[in-house]
Amino acid sequence: MISPFRGDVVVTGFVLATPVFLLGMRGEFTAEEVITRLLWCLAAGWAAVSLVRWASTPPKPAPGARADDAAGETSVDGERATTA
Repeated sequence: MISPFRGDVVVTGFVLATPVFLLGMRGEFTAEEVITRLLWCLAAGWAAVSLVRWASTPPKPAPGARADDAAGETSVDGERATTA
């Protein structure tokens, strides 16, 4: 589980909160509404970063696979390449 105060999460939350800040400065929202919505923006940033990190994590190798086989060190005929 990632921390909700990681740099990428906070930056994403602030990017999502930009319209909330602007509407608060225009007077559309009260200070209480801005603070409440900022928490939701931080939560949305955490969810977005978690989803991207989960989707970009490579899958774990199969239990029986060896690391050198997974690296593609086999020759064209399917036998292991020899390194002398």
